[in-house]
Amino acid sequence: MIFSNIFLFIGPWQYVIIGLAILLLFGGKKIPELMKGLGSGIKEFKDASKEEESTDLKKKE
Repeated sequence: MIFSNIFLFIGPWQYVIIGLAILLLFGGKKIPELMKGLGSGIKEFKDASKEEESTDLKKKE
């Protein structure tokens, strides 16, 4: 409950500061690589969940 209320108090300038801090920590060249890895991880998760649903449906039949 506390974490959901924290996001209500973060304004646009705080998001900008957080973004700049991430840019400084990881650098401009590393961020696209991180996003590519995140995207592929999400895609693999979706594919695995679809496979699990299809095997569950086959078991029910």
